Amino acid sequence: MKLSILDLVAVRTGQTTAQALRASGSVARWADSAGFTRYWVAEHHNMPSVASTNPPVLIGLIAAQTERIRVGSGGVMLPNHAPLVVAEQFALLEAAYPNRIDLGIGRAPGSDPVVTAVLNRSGATSDVNSFPRSIQEIQGLLERDGIEVSLSSGREYGLRATPDAATSPDLWLLGSSDYSARLAAAQGLPYVFANHFGGTVPDEAMQIYRSEFRPGAEETPRTFMTVTAVAADTAQEAEERALSQMIMMARMRTNKPMTKGLTREEAVATPLDAIEQSVVEGMRQNWIIGDGDTVAARIQALADRFGVDEVMIAPATAEDFATDPDTAPARIRTLELLADRLMEK
Repeated sequence: MKLSILDLVAVRTGQTTAQALRASGSVARWADSAGFTRYWVAEHHNMPSVASTNPPVLIGLIAAQTERIRVGSGGVMLPNHAPLVVAEQFALLEAAYPNRIDLGIGRAPGSDPVVTAVLNRSGATSDVNSFPRSIQEIQGLLERDGIEVSLSSGREYGLRATPDAATSPDLWLLGSSDYSARLAAAQGLPYVFANHFGGTVPDEAMQIYRSEFRPGAEETPRTFMTVTAVAADTAQEAEERALSQMIMMARMRTNKPMTKGLTREEAVATPLDAIEQSVVEGMRQNWIIGDGDTVAARIQALADRFGVDEVMIAPATAEDFATDPDTAPARIRTLELLADRLMEK
């Protein structure tokens, strides 16, 4: 099995943003040497515990520190951005790091309503109904011939993304619904089922994607899935290390004040009210948590069930309070335990 990584660039108690970036860099360098396939970064806004607000900038930082691994977005939330800007950003990245850049695109805003309103003041990119057309524009802008643009005067002009890159980034459509699966199939695009969100089951989406696929950018369906996983040397340690991000999610879903991510010790000592506890229990059912053997077996079972040969891990693993803030050894340990058991050698 091929393994990849989805990184939100976690920022924890006692850690600056610069240190969080260095910690993620250490994970990426380790993954590069360990043989992981991809290292993707997410787009989230207005969350003190997450530094991944700008995928193109982060991709450049990670690609510069690695040699082989593909680096990409998981994903760029297209309603927040003009297609030309996205195409130009990724054309530049592809020129700098040829044959290593993935452009994963999603439809959700990736933020709260206030931030969404600020990001979409122009109005044009906020309409999710324009999503299929925006994807086609990005595809066209990245191609050699570009696209034709009609102005209000009636004149047409040719346009393509610059700077010129000798190769093109791989474009992936991300989603967790039948809509995204159907759109990826109709446009002949590779598809990633965002199983790390939890609460949705990929069965129907995967079946739709494969059965309705029409050749386009790809001749045949190409897909993988994401999972949120926390593996440790013991099941008890894994449960403790998973709790921090669960608490952050519970606070967000119950409109509680958000903070930096909790360390393992802080999370274990944090009392939860009944509603927060209910949210945490729901996530515990959807995430894959346990010792290395248990987590690896569950991931392999998912891969077999849905016929994928690649799984992208979102390691929601809290660090200890005393851990060097420039590092993320617990995150690496989760990935190491899974690589030892699952990865193609």
